[in-house]
Formats: sequence, C-alpha cells, structure tokens
Amino acid sequence: MIVKQIKLKMMEVFCYLIGDEISMTCALVDPAFETERVLDIADKEGFKISFVINTHSHADHCSGNADIVDATGARLLIHEKDAPGLNKMRNRLFARVLGGKGSPGADVLLREGNVINIGETPLKVLHTPGHSPGSICLYSNGNIFTGDTLFVGAVGRTDLTGGSHRQLLNSVREKIYTLPDNTTIWPGHDYGHHPSSTIKVERETNPFTL
Repeated sequence: MIVKQIKLKMMEVFCYLIGDEISMTCALVDPAFETERVLDIADKEGFKISFVINTHSHADHCSGNADIVDATGARLLIHEKDAPGLNKMRNRLFARVLGGKGSPGADVLLREGNVINIGETPLKVLHTPGHSPGSICLYSNGNIFTGDTLFVGAVGRTDLTGGSHRQLLNSVREKIYTLPDNTTIWPGHDYGHHPSSTIKVERETNPFTL
C-alpha cells in the first residue's frame, strides 16, 4: 500500500493517492482542486486511477470530481447519506466559486463496514457522522483517512447543515480512537500545519476530544 499525501493550495485541503503496488491501481480521496497536478502525480507514480472517493460532499472536497472522472473513467464513491449533497445547487455554486465544477452523481453508495478493494489493498468504510450526515473515514493497514471528522489537534466544524457536535464526538471516540494506538491519522485539512498524527497522540492530547 502506497500513501501519497497531496496538499492542495486552496483551503489547505489534503488529497490522498492510495495505491496498490501489485495491480498499480489507485484511489484518489477528495481530489478537490488542482486536478491536472493530481493527475500528473498519479501518472508519474505509474498508477491507474480506478476510484474517486469522497469523505463527504462539501465542495472543498469534491469540486475536482468531474475532471478526474472525465479524464480517467474512475468510479465515484460516497456514503449514501451524503450522495444527495453532491448535486445540490448551493454545493455546485460553491464549487464554481472555488474554481472547480459541480460533481457528477455517485457510481457507488457506501455504508458502514463496506470494503473498497484497490487491487489487493482493502479500504474499510467507517461511517463517522457529525461534520455531515454521511461523513466517512477509510481504514487500511494501520492508516486512517479522516476527512473533516478529525484533524491534528482539532475536529471538523459542526455548525453546517446536517452537522452535530454530539455525533462527531461519538464518531471520534467510538470509531477512530478504538483503533490501534500506532495507526497513522491522515486528516482532510492541514489544520495548524501538521500533516499527520497517530491515534495515541490525538486521544491523549487533542483538546477538542478530551
């Protein structure tokens, strides 16, 4: 399993390339901006993009979906509770404001416990509502991609439509903090200029979840 963290310039968003070295296929998680650069990185690494996975439907995580899907034919995956948000007018307009495009509809609707197989690399879907009703994290091989549920030293905002602070804290404590201590956390934004952390560090030091 290859993890390549791609920091996008706008809104400090992290896009992730998750690659399988056997099949040389990969998934892109939250390819929001700079799609030509992201495609070039995948090409230089020698990976074929099979999936685009959104951790949630907010425009700052999905406004690059259309360009990636058009260029590669990748399948688009998102949790069933956030799938309707991809096509909401407000979301599409915000994507345009950010310099992206409205997203196409999802090819696959995800649920808790689903496994996405990137070649020989399995990604387990953890439904972690709170930032949005259909927020997910992806877990595989000692790595968890937390989207806007958990950052390094912070958590995602819960004041947007469908957000719930109680749900978010439950998601973090029951779905994320129960993973092994040495699991690497890969967040959706570079909050405070810290690109990654571990379960042990966040459980013991994150002031928003103590």
